[in-house]
Amino acid sequence: MQTVEMTADQALKSKHRAMWALGDYAAVAADVIPSLGPVLVEAVAAGPGTRVLDVAAGSGNAAIPAALAGADVVATDLTPELIEIGKGLNDGLTWQVADAEALPFGDGTFDTVMSCVGVMFAPHHQVCADELVRVCRPGGTIGLINWTPQGFIGQMFATMKPYAPPPPPGVQPPPLWGSEEHVRALFGDAVTGVVAQRKMLRVGVFATAEAFLDFFKRNYGPTIAVYRANAGNPEAVAALDAALLDLARSHDLGGGAMDWEYLLFVARTPAENG
Repeated sequence: MQTVEMTADQALKSKHRAMWALGDYAAVAADVIPSLGPVLVEAVAAGPGTRVLDVAAGSGNAAIPAALAGADVVATDLTPELIEIGKGLNDGLTWQVADAEALPFGDGTFDTVMSCVGVMFAPHHQVCADELVRVCRPGGTIGLINWTPQGFIGQMFATMKPYAPPPPPGVQPPPLWGSEEHVRALFGDAVTGVVAQRKMLRVGVFATAEAFLDFFKRNYGPTIAVYRANAGNPEAVAALDAALLDLARSHDLGGGAMDWEYLLFVARTPAENG
């Protein structure tokens, strides 16, 4: 039974790697959400003298600003293609392929462990939370930015869900990481001094709903994967187009600007002396 479960998990991870290699996530990070990384870096006070691990770092949206702030940074991601892009953007930090659910580092290795809309996409939430705590030193900092379920990206995933293949048993929805209650439950008493804030990212790069949809269909791996799953069904593609356009229009603040909600979660691991 354990071998079957391991094989299924390996297959799932392979699918995730392939999905995030689709399109151009680096363009999403650089053109749409560039300010999120610096927000997280400031919140965790990454800087000189701090050893930082960025988990599910993608192309370095948070890792690179942390390195530029003077921190000693290790950036990890499951997808080798994203690691290679990150290296091309900044080779002044350590880039390493790694699974967020099995981090290849010793206990208490890092002063700060962070993830910017990254670890939320790993399939098993409790395993990830436990790993974040394990590699963070006593008295260290854990910082996360995750899309909320009720925010634009959370609603985008809800909109795509009926058109996507069902996830394997035990896989939890990514936007749950944007629920303060869920994240507090994941970490429990393994962290202290929790500060959780729901914030808005102003996105103004899409002049129209159509521009948003075109960009995400070309560049965002999860969106590309859902459309590929429906490639033989023109009616489903048209219905998904319409649903995503309606969602974008419902968030339009005028002139194409949208506010995308996220949860900023910062906590500390208890010091050894309590």
